[in-house]
Amino acid sequence: MAFRRPVAPLLVLLLSSCLAAGPAPATAQSTGDTVVFWGRNSDQQEGSLAEACDTGLYTTVFVSFLSAFGHGTYKLDLSGHALSAVGPDIKHCQSRGILVLLAIGGQGGEYSLPSSQAAVDLEDYLWNAFLGGGRQGVARPFGDAVVDGVDFFIDQGATEHYDELARRLYAHNKDYKGRLGVMLTATARCGYPDQRLQAALATGLFSRIHVKVFGDGRCAAGRREELEKWMAAYPQSRVLVGVVASPEADREAYLSHKDLYYDVLQFINKLPNFGGIMVWNRYWDRKTGWTAGNEPGLQQMK
Repeated sequence: MAFRRPVAPLLVLLLSSCLAAGPAPATAQSTGDTVVFWGRNSDQQEGSLAEACDTGLYTTVFVSFLSAFGHGTYKLDLSGHALSAVGPDIKHCQSRGILVLLAIGGQGGEYSLPSSQAAVDLEDYLWNAFLGGGRQGVARPFGDAVVDGVDFFIDQGATEHYDELARRLYAHNKDYKGRLGVMLTATARCGYPDQRLQAALATGLFSRIHVKVFGDGRCAAGRREELEKWMAAYPQSRVLVGVVASPEADREAYLSHKDLYYDVLQFINKLPNFGGIMVWNRYWDRKTGWTAGNEPGLQQMK
């Protein structure tokens, strides 16, 4: 399947609104993708996957999480969403040009890759249960829907063998007959480097790295500097800024549109591998309207 990119309205909004509030920098601005995590709250709270895609706010949605793996057990935690609806919704989002990836890991503690064999087993499971494979005896939770790739959200546990997993997943791209079929991305902690992902990222196979400027005390005093380290270290990857959509999610790390622009974006969006914004998460974004531009104070900036 081809990876299509619709317009990313959040970046256009941030740049146009903030530039209207002050003098424009001389260097041309670049825009990028808007990514959101979905599946962390119930359907009543965050809405369906199709509804998220129909907002027109996002270019990529991460279905989250495959929260247990590596020890012979796999668990898909989507906060009670009906799995029967997710497969058709994935196809609907893809028909709109929106990428849908499966995020593995998360903020629980039920996963790790204790051995090379565990990496082999997880790759085999991901390929046959969610990607382009299929084998008798391996259930496909989303039916015949095929996700566009896998996001490594490795926030807990040991660091080993994720590089092996990445190589094995990426090797399946040959099965897509010349088209990129398994997109690999990573969601990392802000403080560079993130030791849990360091070996995997060293493979050079990840097209995007989403750097969370929240949930990491090492980042609070130097978001811009840490992001610049990430961008310099992985020039072959597009680096996205990961933000929370509500102060309720992380009051200390929350950034208004204005602060995001003046503290971070006006500097890093000039760099060649700036990739856009990652929003945590659909529930908070739906509640506050952050990506839609409805946060308090934005109208005064225009």
